[in-house]
This record gives sequence, structure tokens and C-alpha cells, in this order.
Amino acid sequence: MPVITKSEDVKAFCEELSAHEYITIDTEFLREKTYFPKLCLVQLSSPDKRAKAIDPLAEGINLEPLFDLLENKNVLKIFHSGRQDLEIFYNLTGKVVAPFFDTQIAAMVCGYGDSVGYENIVRNVTGVQVDKSSQFTNWSLRPLSDKQITYALGDVTHLCDVYLSLKAELEQRGRTSWVAQEDKILTNPDTYANDPYKAWERIKIRSPKPKSLAVLRELAAWREMTAQKRDIPKPWVIRDDALSDMANQAPRDAKQLAKIRNVSKEMAEGRTGKQLLETIAKAINSPKDSWPIPKKKQQIPPTALAIIDILKMLLKVQSAEHDVAAKIIASAADIEAIAINDKADVPALSGWRKEVFGAEAIAVKHGRLAIGLKDGKITKFDIGDE
Repeated sequence: MPVITKSEDVKAFCEELSAHEYITIDTEFLREKTYFPKLCLVQLSSPDKRAKAIDPLAEGINLEPLFDLLENKNVLKIFHSGRQDLEIFYNLTGKVVAPFFDTQIAAMVCGYGDSVGYENIVRNVTGVQVDKSSQFTNWSLRPLSDKQITYALGDVTHLCDVYLSLKAELEQRGRTSWVAQEDKILTNPDTYANDPYKAWERIKIRSPKPKSLAVLRELAAWREMTAQKRDIPKPWVIRDDALSDMANQAPRDAKQLAKIRNVSKEMAEGRTGKQLLETIAKAINSPKDSWPIPKKKQQIPPTALAIIDILKMLLKVQSAEHDVAAKIIASAADIEAIAINDKADVPALSGWRKEVFGAEAIAVKHGRLAIGLKDGKITKFDIGDE
């Protein structure tokens, strides 16, 4: 059967896969109504495309053999855009999947465009048109239809061909190490760490001050832990804009709390309101030297604005010349930082990115390299140290 629902079959299939040099993996999950993604299906294939799916929702099923396979250092695990898949497995096991290879990253390095989708890369590599009609389905419902199963398994069988094609292209271009540098980030446990006391950094707040940021930090941590405990989406606990307003106004009682937008009178006077007020008071009474310092956005000198425009043009030139997606070479923040500081601590000034873009960006900035038109095309001109 293509869908495994028994523990002994999980063990047998994973033992079979462990004998191969690489396997391909994909998952189907839901997270619209939960904090943590709900794993609904795990599809795996050997290089000979003998694919099966493991049903994590099957009663009494033991997934330990699968987790052991994901940790097996002798088997390379192939994903496409695997960030969320890797996070799911990390949340379940507390360990990172290794070693692994992400075909989306490889495709960007090989010039297939920014964040290339699975459907496009399969069509470009194999000529096959993937049927995505089952993409937005409820994977938690049972039984799964034959159409759903066929769709799910196709995601890992086509991936075998995509991997082999990209692997060969990377080796031919000498870019295998480039992908390894990118994948290294996703093998770092810190990538998946979820510190509740850093959640505030992702919330926008008007006119931040140390006190308001201290309140926001405690409120965001409270919401994060509450959402985790109840396994519901964070906005279901309370919305970002409400937390932001509370941080700025720091209400001291239920009457003041009820004036915050998206906070009802019932909430303010109930158990949640009590918890919110206690959290606000905790932040206000914390040592002032522990309050966050507002980050001042670095002002871009007027003289750097022209440099930024030229560096953006250079990025397009380098992206085309090296056939690498511009998005993975340098971000807008990278370019701004380089325009201000030759030694900015940004990815574009280290590793393969420095070879492709960073070194020439510094040369352009200091007039050793120019960009202009030649025969109607944007061209670089080496003008030395003059």
C-alpha cells in the first residue's frame, strides 16, 4: 500500500530507505488553527522512485524509525523549500535533520529565479506538468483519496530527477559549496529556536521608548506562551495592534484596558484581562536597566543614495552574468549597509557572495569599477585606481 499506517511497516520502509545514498522527502501539514504545524503526511522516495507515504495520524503509529532515518548521517535528505518541513521535525524531535539538500536553494544558485516553486522547477528540469489541484486540501481528513495520494507521492518522485539535474549542474559550475553554505544555516538549531522573549521584535510599535518596549516584550512573551500552551494561532489570543497599543498606553486597570482597540469589556474584566494587567505591571516594575533600548534606524547620508542606486544596478548585472538569482546574492539591506560601510557585517561581503558581488560593489563604490552602456547593454568598465 502507498500509505503506511502500521508501526512495523514504518520500520521496514525506513530500514529499506537507510540503505540508499539519498532519499527525497516532503510533508503535508496544517497550521491555520494551531500554533504548531499539524503533521498530516510524510512522503518519502528512494532514488528508484519507490515512494510511499507515512500517515502520522494513524492510531498508535510509532514514528521513531522515521526520526532515526532523518538523523542518519549516511543518508542525504532531499527537500524542496524545506524550511517548514525541517522546523516541523525539529519541533517533534528537538534535533535537526542532517545531512540535507534543498533544491530550491540550489535552483536559485543555478539561475532559475527567485524562490522558484516546485511546479516550475519540475517543468524546467523534466518537462512534466505537475497537477496541483490537490495542493490546498485538508490533509487531516481521512480517508485520503487516490488523487490526493498520487499528488502527494508525485512531490517526492519528481524530486529525484530535480535533485540529480541540479547536483550535476552545481558540480559542472563549481557551485556545490555555495549551496552547502546556505544549507548550513538550516542545520543550526538556533534557526528553529523560539524564544518567547524575542517575539516582541516582530511587532511594529509607534514611537518606541524603553518603557513601552519593556511592556511589549512581556506582553508578546505572554501571548507566545499562551498560544503554545493552547496550541492556537497567536492572533486568536490577541492581535498585534492591541499589544502595541497596550505597550504605549500601559493601562493600570480593567477600565483603561477596555479602551484598547480589539479588547472587549468582557475580556478586560475577565481572566485574560487580569493576566494582561499583571504582565504590564511586571514589565513596569522590572529594573529599568533591563528595558530594551530603541533601535535607531541608521540614517542614509545623501551622498550614499546615488551609491545605492548604482549598486542595485550592479546587482542586476552580476545576477545576469553569473546566472544566479539576485535575491540570494544580496538584499536591499545589504546594499544600503555596503553603501555606508565597506566592512559592513552582511552576507553579501562574505563567502561566495563576495566573489560574485561584494568585492565588485566595493570597487564600484571607490571608483575602481564603473557601470555604463556599450552597444545598448549595461556593461562594467575597469578604470583602475585613477
